[in-house]
Amino acid sequence: MEKEPKAGIDVERIRQDFPILGTTMNGKPLVYLDNAATSQKPKRVIDAISEYYTSYNANIHRGIYAIAVEATDAYVDSKAKLAKLINAKGMQEIVYTRNTTEAINLVALSWGNANIKRGDHILITQMEHHSNLVPWMLLARRKNAVLDYVRLDESNTKLDMQSLKEQLEKDPKIMAVTHVSNVLGTINDVKRMTKEAHAHGAVVLVDGAQSAPHMPIDVQDIGCDFFALSAHKMLGPTGIGALYGRYDMLDRMDPLFSGGDMIKSVTFDDVTWNDLPWKFEAGTPDIAGGIGFGAAIDYLNGIGMERIRAHEKKITKYALERLEEVKHLKTYGPGKDEMDSRGGVIAFAIDKVHPHDVSQIFDSEGIAIRAGHHCAMPLVTQLLGESAVSRMSFYLYNRMQEADKAVQAIELVKKTFGVG
Repeated sequence: MEKEPKAGIDVERIRQDFPILGTTMNGKPLVYLDNAATSQKPKRVIDAISEYYTSYNANIHRGIYAIAVEATDAYVDSKAKLAKLINAKGMQEIVYTRNTTEAINLVALSWGNANIKRGDHILITQMEHHSNLVPWMLLARRKNAVLDYVRLDESNTKLDMQSLKEQLEKDPKIMAVTHVSNVLGTINDVKRMTKEAHAHGAVVLVDGAQSAPHMPIDVQDIGCDFFALSAHKMLGPTGIGALYGRYDMLDRMDPLFSGGDMIKSVTFDDVTWNDLPWKFEAGTPDIAGGIGFGAAIDYLNGIGMERIRAHEKKITKYALERLEEVKHLKTYGPGKDEMDSRGGVIAFAIDKVHPHDVSQIFDSEGIAIRAGHHCAMPLVTQLLGESAVSRMSFYLYNRMQEADKAVQAIELVKKTFGVG
């Protein structure tokens, strides 16, 4: 069981910090339920980025003048904040990337190219986002390796642990697994999976894009070798993400890009890489993004990740209960009585109505949701048997009544298309 915080969060107070939540869409008050795609940004983050550009815009790790030092300190400090948030051993284990996708590709291209050989096994799961599927597929093709999958169970809601056991008997070199499915909302037991994979000698990467924004993360407790995340899903700006890597793993890996800040020394004959984490960050980084990310982490810490998780469990359970009352509708993922293993994502389908039409009617009501295969096409099309599904996803600033508005919009969809 997850640890429950002593007090909830003041959603109405929090909403005041997000300028966009006071706006309208198509003449209706905005109801933002597409948080699995990207989160909204509090004024603190917006102001931090603006202040950098207006008050101390300078390149980092180069100048010794005052604003260059200030920019460097703010950027480096953001890494220290992230390291503390996820319990890395230090900011040396935090490599900034553009997003989760780039972080996973960095591992697949750097670690993977050096360590995967012909006939080796690479293990992922059937619920992966394309970003944690395609890089491994391409690596397997390049190296003539074998890509294996942990199957879903018969309910198509969770991973089959017997399948995991069978695949680990093949002694894969690496296992890459999503922490939280962006379609099913399933929270995988990555701590258990990591322990079992390590027992078979596998390196473990966890895709934390859908977990880091919504719950406490402790990479030391999980025990994983790599953990990837994106700032824009956790109140930060787009264009910046991070790869956590165990120091010894990163230290042995070659950089993916070269030039600029990742070099310690260079002659006409040789080059020495910079210390970690800078070895992996070539050229001028997204300085404003890093500073904005630091402000986002401050905001999350000010509320508390346990409290955020508790709020999302409450609103998601309420939404699932309301959706149970709706006829001709199917939801996917663990049920309302399994909230310890479910995040704030609800994928659903309405009989005989295409999800794009659902999304369009939601849009007319001022409600933002996502429709499609959600960059998890094999899961949606081959396992769920749908060409696409609709998805609503919650965050710390969503109200209970916004779940009610979503149900009202579903009834409007049914009425419009003559369902039931």
